[in-house]
Amino acid sequence: MTREQLSLTTLARAGFVGLSSVRGELDELVELTGFGVDDLLPALSAAADPDTALALALRLLRHAPVQTARYVPSRNDARRVFRVIGASEGAAEFFLRQPAELSALDYPITALPAAEELRADLLDSVGAVDGVAALEDDAARTALRVRYRRRLVQIASFDLEQEDPVAGLDAVAAALSDLAAAALEASLAVARRETIGTGPGRFPEAEVRATRFAVIGMGKAGARELNYVSDVDVIYVTEGDEEAGLSSGRAVDIATRLAMLTQRGIHEPAIEPGLWEVDPNLRPEGKDGALVRTLESHIAYYDRWAKGWEFQALLKARPLAGDRELGERYVAALAPKVWSSASRENFVESVQRMRERVTDNIPDDETHYQLKLGPGGLRDVEFTVQLLQLVHGQTDELVRQRDTLSALAALAAQGYIGREEAAAFSQDYRTLRLMEHRLQLRHLSRTHLMPRDEGDVRILARATGLAPSAEQLLVRWNEIKHRVRGLHERLFYRPLLSAVAAMPTDDTGLTGGAGLTSEQAEARLAAIGFRDPRGALAHIAALTAGVSRRAIIQRHLLPVLLQWFAAGADPDYGLLTFRRLSEDLGTTHWYLKMLRDSTGAAERLTRVLSGSRYAGELLGRIPESVAWLESEDDLRPRSAEVLREETAAILGRHQSAATAAASLRAVRRREVLRLAFSAILGFATIEELARGLTAVNENVLEGVLSAIRAERGDAADLEFAIIGMGRFGGRELGFGSDLDVMYVFRPLGADQDAAHKAALAIVADLNRLTEDNRLPLDLDIGLRPEGKNGPPVRSLEAYRAYYKRWSLTWEAQALLRARGVAGDAALLADFEAVADEVRYPAAIGEQEVREVKRIKARVENERLPQGADPARHLKLGRGSLSDVEWFVQLVQLQHAAAIPALRTTSTLEALAVAVDNDLIAEDDAARLREAWLFASRARSAMTLWTNKTADVLPADRVALEGVARLLEYPPGSASRLEEDYLGVTRRARAVFERSFYGLPQRPAPTG
Repeated sequence: MTREQLSLTTLARAGFVGLSSVRGELDELVELTGFGVDDLLPALSAAADPDTALALALRLLRHAPVQTARYVPSRNDARRVFRVIGASEGAAEFFLRQPAELSALDYPITALPAAEELRADLLDSVGAVDGVAALEDDAARTALRVRYRRRLVQIASFDLEQEDPVAGLDAVAAALSDLAAAALEASLAVARRETIGTGPGRFPEAEVRATRFAVIGMGKAGARELNYVSDVDVIYVTEGDEEAGLSSGRAVDIATRLAMLTQRGIHEPAIEPGLWEVDPNLRPEGKDGALVRTLESHIAYYDRWAKGWEFQALLKARPLAGDRELGERYVAALAPKVWSSASRENFVESVQRMRERVTDNIPDDETHYQLKLGPGGLRDVEFTVQLLQLVHGQTDELVRQRDTLSALAALAAQGYIGREEAAAFSQDYRTLRLMEHRLQLRHLSRTHLMPRDEGDVRILARATGLAPSAEQLLVRWNEIKHRVRGLHERLFYRPLLSAVAAMPTDDTGLTGGAGLTSEQAEARLAAIGFRDPRGALAHIAALTAGVSRRAIIQRHLLPVLLQWFAAGADPDYGLLTFRRLSEDLGTTHWYLKMLRDSTGAAERLTRVLSGSRYAGELLGRIPESVAWLESEDDLRPRSAEVLREETAAILGRHQSAATAAASLRAVRRREVLRLAFSAILGFATIEELARGLTAVNENVLEGVLSAIRAERGDAADLEFAIIGMGRFGGRELGFGSDLDVMYVFRPLGADQDAAHKAALAIVADLNRLTEDNRLPLDLDIGLRPEGKNGPPVRSLEAYRAYYKRWSLTWEAQALLRARGVAGDAALLADFEAVADEVRYPAAIGEQEVREVKRIKARVENERLPQGADPARHLKLGRGSLSDVEWFVQLVQLQHAAAIPALRTTSTLEALAVAVDNDLIAEDDAARLREAWLFASRARSAMTLWTNKTADVLPADRVALEGVARLLEYPPGSASRLEEDYLGVTRRARAVFERSFYGLPQRPAPTG
């Protein structure tokens, strides 16, 4: 074919894109090589990127024509060269730096080199004899790196020539891993050369040779799964030699020098660029730990301090370089600890944390493009396989494989997963790895991101041979991601059903599922967080038994639901409550349809059930409320106006106060459950929840009071009202809060005694008709005048007289949060006017201020429960709710007369006004606000978690973890919650002590 016969169509079919310049570049290539277009065009068209292959070939020939021209003597050899540089600009750049190394492609690579061959070759590159290199410094590093890259392009050439590169991936990855190990061995030989001698950082040759030093490969390096450019994770271990007079301490010093120089030889700048990063951060204590430890020190650390994820990291450990016998002893010593780690406390949380560590820092705009860490990526496969290995490897040595693909095959062979699933996911894993390999090969740089440019995706499609076009490659990738996202369910959870289902496999919905024994199924359930795996299996059996529609649907749903339950803080309670709920609702069409068709509703249900006994118990009484989980609108607090309308309708339907009250209590339970859903699922802030809970409780009091008054028919004789106090008056209620109230009446006739008796009867009826065993409503009148010794209800005039004559400072302080919540509007307004005279004094003297401070100190000393840790008490502890509220209330007592905006029952509103009026610095107020909100959220979370009211942050790790999850911390954050709370309250306490006890007096207004 002549140049003139080269049509644009011919060039496009050959894979060229830059058609306008190709003809001229081909002419130059023909001239430089002496070959015709018929020889060159087929060779170039075999490259992943023919345009780049052509351009790079010209650069090579122009750069060193004599050395380069002889490397394309035939069409076959030309194809090999073009294929390598067309897939790897990084390889071409290497040839430009080192043109003589093109001889690496002189002959076809028909087999991958063995590990020993690579090791000997790279040791030879630095002139190593008996483990010590002849070369050092830049000369050694350059020689090592050139030889490494020569071998790398030969491996790449073999890889690119494979008819089925997906099938050949394992061997290529193993060869790349062996090459990396050989590079570390050669670099260690150079390190020994640079360590022997006298002067700083040098040691006598006999001591260096006596130092036993091993490099342990971790991660992909240990599993022989490396990519073209991977970080190589390592751990260093050493031993002294007592016979040679070398102590352990001296050996550690020498080995630390060797480790640092070994790393330097791999990646520090030199004439030839570095190869890859040597990462020793998986060592004990990570970056903060010693770089090198003795074997004894390693064992002691893993015995005493190591977390679950650290044992998972050791699963792939393998000696890479240095003293092989020491490396093998290291692996042998730690292997039993690895395979027993699934039985350790908090194993699941620790493993999940390891998984999250590598995904937390992915930028949001990269998640979709991540081959490795994104949803449906390589990490999903590796995590699932490793978890299965750790669970079943406790008792089955045959699944103790280092690499992912061998582990998948072993798990299938032993019956822990289905053979068909294992084969399918092995193929998908290899395909993803192939894409990752080709991406890294292109520039010889570390990347796991799919390209965003269509042209780059087209090149990747050609480089992998996975698809004829960019569009089709993306379709295939998305199909793989979709399958891999379901991997955890299909491999880990679905086989659990086979352990309890006494029916044919096809009825269970399994496809070649493994037949787990009950013991194996229990081991899986225990590993993922079920504390009673036998009980969990019983629940699974009950949910899936039989041939009913409910059982069939739940057999399909449970593998997914079990994942979500396991992600919760209390999987056992979640599964138990789900079973009870399904028994109540399982025959209803809408319930099963919702679970089957609404992934969001089903996932929310598992979060609610495994995260809150409070919600679980209420849900058991109102099972139909599950339907709310399908709509976000149904999960948000209902407004006070909507509640009032419903109450009016109830009162209109019921003539009896008892039946009306029963309906109103049911409304309260329903709306509190809705608010619990909102809190657990994050649909409402703590302020919105407080207002919602206040509105719900005001509504039931108003409704029940109205029903009582209507039934009694005494409205013409007296007015009656309920005053909210404390957190109720401040609209600051949490789950489980008591309702602090006071009752007030006003006679409308002359008979004071009769009115008082009627008021007492109303109070008795209120207590009786609001009592609810299903969701307690505690009306607490402890803040009334004279406390427990005072009458339950007083007339407005009695309140006025008492406060005028007898009121103490603490009672004025208590009135700061007094607010009318139910009853006759005129009486409510008049009571608040009486309260204003007491709580907003024109002036407060120094004696009264001292009295407030004295009482606060007394409360801290006397009201804190015996044995309670003041640092952990959410209400009365240091820097907690009490500190913030007492500070704000003192500000209000001193300044509300002059600053009307301070006349609010809300703690946070008053604090904001104090900032606006320069009564406290903005930063100090922010610390108080943060502590108040944190303590408020924690109190509610504790009630949601335990279904009990408590005021002390739990020390129990399980309970603390449950509270942390409700506060939206990630799994395994019990200690982090504790640290955060103690830090926040410590800072708030410092502000309180400075601002409360040293609060400057503002002059009283005059005139």
